[in-house]
Amino acid sequence: MNCEVIAVGTELLLGQIVDTNSSWIGEQLALAGIDSHYQTKVGDNWSRIEEAVRQGLERSDALIMCGGLGPTQDDITRDVIASVVGSELVLDETIAQRIRAMFKSRGRDMPENNLRQAMVPEGARPIPQQPGTAPGLIVPVSSDSGQQKVIYAVPGVPYEMKEMMSGTVIPDLQQRAGLSSVIESRVLRTWGQSESGLAELLGTRINELETSGNPTLAFLASGVEGIKVRITAKAATSSEVALILDSEEEHLRQLLGDLVFAVDEHNMESTVLGILAERGLRLGVIETTTAGFITHRLGTAPSGTQAFSGGVTARGPGILSYLLRGDPAAVQPEEAALQLARVARGILVSDVGLATTAIEDPSQGTEDQPFGTAWLAVSMEGFETVEQVKLPGDLERIRQFSAISLLNLLRLHLEGRR
Repeated sequence: MNCEVIAVGTELLLGQIVDTNSSWIGEQLALAGIDSHYQTKVGDNWSRIEEAVRQGLERSDALIMCGGLGPTQDDITRDVIASVVGSELVLDETIAQRIRAMFKSRGRDMPENNLRQAMVPEGARPIPQQPGTAPGLIVPVSSDSGQQKVIYAVPGVPYEMKEMMSGTVIPDLQQRAGLSSVIESRVLRTWGQSESGLAELLGTRINELETSGNPTLAFLASGVEGIKVRITAKAATSSEVALILDSEEEHLRQLLGDLVFAVDEHNMESTVLGILAERGLRLGVIETTTAGFITHRLGTAPSGTQAFSGGVTARGPGILSYLLRGDPAAVQPEEAALQLARVARGILVSDVGLATTAIEDPSQGTEDQPFGTAWLAVSMEGFETVEQVKLPGDLERIRQFSAISLLNLLRLHLEGRR
């Protein structure tokens, strides 16, 4: 069984919207054990969509069409599908009533053009999940060779698409493919090593797993979120898969040590705040370089935000002079960063203070301290440190990498690794 993805929408071709849906669908297909060899983007044009569908059906067993299920005239995905499979579009009164109810619940009258969304090719089956007004479709297709194929149509709105994919499309594909095994993944998040560096550290283990075939490892470079190491395992049941994942995670942690800072959806800030909350400590931040980026990440972390006292963005010599009680230009940058971390503990009534400063202007860089040199400071009772790092990229990337590097510095100390 192989499945092709077709993303529909002129806005995708113009770059007005980035096609994250196709990459997510591709990932889910891989995790489910379904081969996927092609992904196509096509504009809102009947002949080009039809060409993409017919070509997809020639080379793939299943198609997932994403987008073009709205109520307007350029939403023609369902119309093209009906034409390709030789079916008439008919009104599904159940879907129509559901759409009317959605509008009524919002205190609005349903525009009549929304009934377009209730038109379904004869023989198609609506996907049960319908979080929005656009229903998803499962459309059987009989090929010339007599082979039964299938087209899935899902909305382009990401949360609607994901609910349909997880609830119906993936299980249906697995059933059609005769897959009875369970395939699941776990992601270890790392910071402090490049992708090539991780590959070198794990080289022997990767070779061992290539021989066994289960579990498997993959690297996912994720910018400011670090390098992710994804473990994928297959077994007869979820509990058996969990045992394989647990064992491999433990093995990788032994190899990677303190490079691993979180698992799955947890990130650096939730890890740090979680440790602080467990110890009853509160954190304050003063930011110069990062312009509030650390404060935003800490304030919107998935958990542990009760340990965050708040942050101050100190931009401009006037504010810095006030906080440092003197001329910032007369203070060495590492000393300025440490003083600001101490000030953060005081003015934000915190047990732990963090601060950043950096060379943000390329014209002020030197050979020893070029543009992108940053100083990261931590101050708490019994421990103070300043770390100088040289960060790549433009100012935005320097800010992002400063934020996660500073939080990682605190994590390493809290975990007793620094």
